Amino acid sequence: MSGSVRESRVAVAHTCPAPAGRVWDTLVDWELHDRWMVLTRARGGSGEGARVLAFTGIGPVGFSDPMEITGWRPPSDDAPGHCEVLHRGAVVRGRGRFDLEPLPGGRCLVTWSEWVRLPPGPVGRLAGPLVRVLTASLFRRSLRNLGGLARRRSRSGRD
Repeated sequence: MSGSVRESRVAVAHTCPAPAGRVWDTLVDWELHDRWMVLTRARGGSGEGARVLAFTGIGPVGFSDPMEITGWRPPSDDAPGHCEVLHRGAVVRGRGRFDLEPLPGGRCLVTWSEWVRLPPGPVGRLAGPLVRVLTASLFRRSLRNLGGLARRRSRSGRD
């Protein structure tokens, strides 16, 4: 396997203090990404087959992350939903997925999973653990931000 690309899964979960529908609406409103996702802004369409273009970085320094939505099922009050993307960029390649599960009391469990393709050989083996730790930390912070933003939007009645 020394010449093959390795895939590393990173997954974090967070209970958001807002209903699943409101969390979904906030999550897939790409123009809001810079308000909750650490170091990332985005724009794009909705529904399976739509394209999303994200940019991760500070100011002009960073990288583009073009994606295609490959799975799209909004949650209901009593049924889970998900948004899955395929990263097609030069820097980030692989799959990403958000699963939303409605919880009692107007809350929602969000699980964010990414399957990141690592370089082959020793670089990939060494980078894997570091990528997982750093990425998980940023994902946790982003999901806390998402929950807070969705809660504020829910209270304000904003659509």
